[in-house]
Amino acid sequence: MGMPRDINLNSPNKGLLADAMTDVPVDSSAAARTAAPEGLTAAEEEELRAEIAKVEEEIGTLRQVLAAKERHCGELKRKLGLTPLDGLKQNLSKSWHDVQVSNAYVKTSEKLGEWNDKVTQSDLYLSASSTLEDWNEKLTQSEAYKKTQETLSQAGQKTSAALSNVGSVISRKLGDMRAHPFSHSFRNSATFKSFEDRVGTIKSRVVGSRENSTDGLHSPSGAGDKPPQDNAPF
Repeated sequence: MGMPRDINLNSPNKGLLADAMTDVPVDSSAAARTAAPEGLTAAEEEELRAEIAKVEEEIGTLRQVLAAKERHCGELKRKLGLTPLDGLKQNLSKSWHDVQVSNAYVKTSEKLGEWNDKVTQSDLYLSASSTLEDWNEKLTQSEAYKKTQETLSQAGQKTSAALSNVGSVISRKLGDMRAHPFSHSFRNSATFKSFEDRVGTIKSRVVGSRENSTDGLHSPSGAGDKPPQDNAPF
């Protein structure tokens, strides 16, 4: 009996469709099993399926063993006081060591060394280095450079001498104040003593600065000069 082309679910004949479908035979075992690959017999297929089941079972067992080993290792590390950060450092150190001894790293290092040798020995590099050395020599031997050096040296000497003269004048003024008869009470006051201490500090710094300037600056006109002696009482 053929199936109707148009099926109305609300028609009185809808039960006929169900009856027609139940008449179609269904092989459950054939649907569940895929077709065997070409060239394999049924016995070989069953043997392979059994081996797959065995290997999957072994994989599950190994996973359980691995998890137990990892837990045991973690307990040992905790007893030693090791933290996950220590383990990370150790892993990074090992990884870096593995990288250094790897063929790719060694070959790259050798290649970079060869490139460096080629660059430093190239005509362009040698020419550039020679040109820079020539420029430096010409600059340091030029008249403008020598005059600038001499001018800076003279300016430093004049500044040191001026500061020294200021310190000497202040010292003489203080000596005159000590010698004045009616300034005895002022000289014994806390204000005068504080001022006198500050002037002494300034003078020592000026003298030290003058000596350092004399030692650090070399000029043809000031190489043999000696700092002026300060005989003012202080």
